Amino acid sequence: MVSKCLLCSCLQDYVSAIRGKVTSESSGKTKSSTTIIKGEVVIIRHGESDPEKSVFVQICSCTEDKPGSGKGKMSEQRSLKGGKSYDFNGMKATKYRIKFRVELDFGIPGALVIKSQNKQKFFLLSATLQTLHQIHFHCNSWIYPFQLTKADRVFFSNTSHLPNQTPGGLRHLRQEELKSLRGNKTGERKEWDRIYDYDIYNDLGNPDKGREHVRPVLGGSRSHPYPRRGRTGRPPCKADPLTESRPEKINLDIYVPPDERFSPKKLSEFISNSIQATVHLLIPEAKLLFRKDSGSFRSFEETSSFFSGNKNQVVEGQVKEVLKSMVPEKLFNEVIHASNQNPVKFPLPQIIAENELAWLDDEEFGRQMIAGINPAKIQCLEVFPPKCKNGVSSSIKESDIENNLDGLSLTEAMNGWKILILDHHDDLMPFLNRINTKGVCAYASRTLLFRRSDDTLKPIAIELSMPGSSYASEINMVLLPASHGNEAALWQLAKAHVVANDSVHHQLISHWLQTHAVVEPFIIATRRQLSVMHPIHRLLDPHFKDTMHINALARSILINSGGILEKILLSGDISMELSSEVYKEWRFDQQGLPEDLIKRGMAIKDSNPTGVRLLFEDYPYGADGLEIWTAIKTWVTDFCSIFYKDDNSVKSDIELQAWWSEIKNTGHGDKRNETWWYKMKEFSELTEALTTLIWIASALHASVNFGQYAYAGYPLNRPTLCRKFIPKEGTIEYAEFLEDPDKYYFKMLPERFEMSLTVALVEVLSQHTSDEVYLGQRPSEWTDNEEVKHKFDKFNAELQKIERKIMERNKDPRLKNRYGPVKIPYQLLYPDTSSNGPKEGITGKGIPNSISI
Repeated sequence: MVSKCLLCSCLQDYVSAIRGKVTSESSGKTKSSTTIIKGEVVIIRHGESDPEKSVFVQICSCTEDKPGSGKGKMSEQRSLKGGKSYDFNGMKATKYRIKFRVELDFGIPGALVIKSQNKQKFFLLSATLQTLHQIHFHCNSWIYPFQLTKADRVFFSNTSHLPNQTPGGLRHLRQEELKSLRGNKTGERKEWDRIYDYDIYNDLGNPDKGREHVRPVLGGSRSHPYPRRGRTGRPPCKADPLTESRPEKINLDIYVPPDERFSPKKLSEFISNSIQATVHLLIPEAKLLFRKDSGSFRSFEETSSFFSGNKNQVVEGQVKEVLKSMVPEKLFNEVIHASNQNPVKFPLPQIIAENELAWLDDEEFGRQMIAGINPAKIQCLEVFPPKCKNGVSSSIKESDIENNLDGLSLTEAMNGWKILILDHHDDLMPFLNRINTKGVCAYASRTLLFRRSDDTLKPIAIELSMPGSSYASEINMVLLPASHGNEAALWQLAKAHVVANDSVHHQLISHWLQTHAVVEPFIIATRRQLSVMHPIHRLLDPHFKDTMHINALARSILINSGGILEKILLSGDISMELSSEVYKEWRFDQQGLPEDLIKRGMAIKDSNPTGVRLLFEDYPYGADGLEIWTAIKTWVTDFCSIFYKDDNSVKSDIELQAWWSEIKNTGHGDKRNETWWYKMKEFSELTEALTTLIWIASALHASVNFGQYAYAGYPLNRPTLCRKFIPKEGTIEYAEFLEDPDKYYFKMLPERFEMSLTVALVEVLSQHTSDEVYLGQRPSEWTDNEEVKHKFDKFNAELQKIERKIMERNKDPRLKNRYGPVKIPYQLLYPDTSSNGPKEGITGKGIPNSISI
């Protein structure tokens, strides 16, 4: 109602002013009958594209051409010409001035209709029209030639309208634009197609390359449920019609709708970063594959070679031929060119910057479970001994830990919520027999930790389990902390196995599944069911930036058969199948931070603004996260209150209801019958759902992604697999261990090439690009609603306040978990909203609006 009244008021002002004083130019018509609307259009050219005189623009009015038609008055068509170029964030942008002659009763412009007769695509950045008020169009979209698309492009102004408040002249355009985005579920998608549709994950395997590349289809079945992805429509494999075919070479140009693609500069930076990682690490390590000494590192000193080399890494011989067969010619040439330059050293990961051995400390081992890159897996132990899903108890005994509870009895420690557990047992146990036939040695681990009086965590027992010879039986080994001798060396081996488990969970579950994969169906549904002019679309849009594109790239090189994660993780070729198994337990209503903390026993319900109280103050992820969560929820509530006045306005919003229904029944269709879904009939359900979605896309993703290089850039701190079991007394392996524990340790860890691949991967994933937009930041004219702008400024100010609080916490000597023995301040949930300059590279902080890498 507010937006409708504002629109009417502006329209009256506009018409009254024009009638009172006509300032129009005349061209064959009387001054009293027409007026001029001036505007500007800003584009970024692509390649040799020149939109001069080949791109045409029309204005569509909010006023109907005929009463009841639902179609707006249209201006004359004007071409872009006489543009002036300037630098825009390191790219060449061109600004075109344009004039439209319209009738006096034309009304307020509500949309731009653009037709490109150019032969090349170009990137439309923004447009503005000047009436009595400036009208803004936030475009950020690729425009393709009409001869390819067979359709004009429509851009609505930055004024938001609920469906029942749509101006009469825009009703038809609103409906037709949504209809065109849904497609008809047929045909292979072309680069220029703006079509959003769903598909299952049937594109991970490549049976045409051999049986070793067969992978199960994820999604659409009870055995392998999964969120949906964007449809590409590629033809099926020859060897298996149920599997979508894949390009023969690594393809960075996989289809996503044009509005989801990286900006020209982002794509350039992403490719450049990937090439540099390839040249600096993988090429020298690939050379080792053709030598006999290509296996393990032999000492801590050797692992430092990752960060000290400064020689040119020329691609030659067999390495050159292998690389040429893997990537397209253009990418191959860029790698060759980069390899001939002077490579920059990889930065020293923070984990070893202050003290090369501090990561070995037990306190640091525990601290990373609450302040590292996988801080939302740990939970408070509620029952001792721990039990698995089928009720079988752990083999850890009270006698194993009773002397390590700082003077407390087990009962006192349990009653005081002092014992925590990092439990990977149930996720991995069903897969271990298959994993351990692949040259990997894996256990399913449980780690018990004791929370001391200063809130630091002391590991007190590690249980490593394997399937037994009979059904549901297990072989268990319990290791206890030790400070010297062979027991201390065995304890270090056990910790490495725990971290290898945790690396799998971090990459496949916390990072990929619970952020990247689960958000994609929300993006598709938003584009298909919520008009660009819908306020909720406007609210969510920045939180979807680049996600579909980065997910498509992940399916191409990261999570596919033979992809990077299969190469480096202990889960190997069952990696995505494992993530599907965990998705069976996924619930959207438990993805918000307060509910997640309560579920894990890390907080209890409370009457404070967050709704919960942490079990202990010095939980960096929980403490900072709750502040961010509350700020997001306040902003979402403030925003929605402007457009929805009561529960009935939520229930009666036909686009919103269609959006939520499609998310539940199609996007997460394997969960459609779950009873926990919000009904979306109340205002509170809407704000909770939106807050959760924005939390996942921004803060949750930032917390598990941008610290990867700091912690996993030194692969000894975060091994991704183990190649030896814990040696048992009386065996050859135990004798080998006794002879040289360090040598055994290094032989147990991933080989050089696997470690190199891990470092290269996390180096790329940890980088912010220069066009990153952070939480609390948006383009200055993203909305024409002054009340919305005011509420957003309030959100921005709150985030800056949180930044100051985080910095103060990091200086507080009482809060030891915020710094730890390795001296890494906890900044993974530092918003970085206050900084407006470029912040690209590895910063270890900042919450981007979206899952953009």
